[in-house]
Amino acid sequence: MGENLSLKGRMDDLGINQDELAFKMNDALWDLTGRPGDFSSRTVRNWLSGKVTRPVGKTCAALERVFGCRVEDLGFTAPSSMKRSPEAPVRRRDFIASTTGSAAGAAPVIRRRHSVGMSDVQRATAGMDALIAADDRHGGHRKLATAALEARSEILDLQGRSASQRVRNALYALAAEFTTIAAWAYIDLRELDAAQKHLHESTTFAGLSQDAPTEMRVWMNVTMLAYQRRNGSEQLAAAQAALACTAARRDPFFGSMGRVRVALAQATLGDSKAAQRSLGTAQEALRKAAEDERPRWTAFYGPAELNHLASIIMNRNGAYGDAEAMAHRALSRIPKEFRRNRALATCQLASAQLHQGEPEAATKTAANVFAIMDGAPLPGRMRTLVGDFHRDLFRLAPSTSYARDWADRTRDEWSRA
Repeated sequence: MGENLSLKGRMDDLGINQDELAFKMNDALWDLTGRPGDFSSRTVRNWLSGKVTRPVGKTCAALERVFGCRVEDLGFTAPSSMKRSPEAPVRRRDFIASTTGSAAGAAPVIRRRHSVGMSDVQRATAGMDALIAADDRHGGHRKLATAALEARSEILDLQGRSASQRVRNALYALAAEFTTIAAWAYIDLRELDAAQKHLHESTTFAGLSQDAPTEMRVWMNVTMLAYQRRNGSEQLAAAQAALACTAARRDPFFGSMGRVRVALAQATLGDSKAAQRSLGTAQEALRKAAEDERPRWTAFYGPAELNHLASIIMNRNGAYGDAEAMAHRALSRIPKEFRRNRALATCQLASAQLHQGEPEAATKTAANVFAIMDGAPLPGRMRTLVGDFHRDLFRLAPSTSYARDWADRTRDEWSRA
């Protein structure tokens, strides 16, 4: 007689404890026989300790209904009264997430089962991470938003099945994450009304999830939406809400994220001194942050991205020399796979050079944006930055040969998109 590690592993997989398993067993037995069961945590302890290794037939049937697998896979011996059809064993549900270059196939594909557990959450998380990676490479696009919303629908469908509270919270967190990915894609596309709609939805799911990093992410995207709408007051309020989140209070890493968004909002509102102070506190908080494991969506943030955001703040404050220095620092450290972020930092560098009276150098820098994106369509947000540079270039150096060459280049790139 020894500990039943197979059953323990399956319980961990579903995210349930002994009392919750007993409840599920009684529920399953009612479904099977129309009679209430008398399973308790003591019953489950006897199974886990190995005291009971050959449950009776009705118990075996209930176990298979709860876990979606044969009792032999749970570490038990089936009674001889249970006849098996070898060609039709009970199978666990497959929960598959895959990606293509366009990320259109990243939604989970589900085969129905009575209950849902942490293994399902983990597989859905892998699909979510694939969508985030696609966004890192290409930026927001319509196929990404569609894939994220389809995945959200699959996740919400799972909420209708038997699950522990831990699993339900995790599913709501995933629903919030997938909805936020869609909202972010629409922000990048500059389809701001659609982004607003999905951010409202993700706020609800994040609240239901009770997951601090997820709540933080939603507020971060609300600040971005307000920034794109050029609504400085709403941007500041959302940034302060992000900074007040539990994740930001407990972890200096998230605290740095919140503080730099406050700095961006203050720069938008023209308060350069406050923006500089908030930027300093964001830099200090990031220096204090430990190298902990965090959600995949946070991978973009670190010293390189903070320098990129600092260059935006400096450009808005009119400190163009500092903005150029920060952009150079960012580009020296942003990983190559974060193509969209590298291209955005390049836009900031070109703007800083242009406003320091170096239009020819700035034009060469701006042209690197197209090389970095390597033929991928520029997201709407990036096109806006390139358009801003274009207008400033022709305001400051309208009749130069390099300005005309730039105009020809952008016309070709725009027609190709």
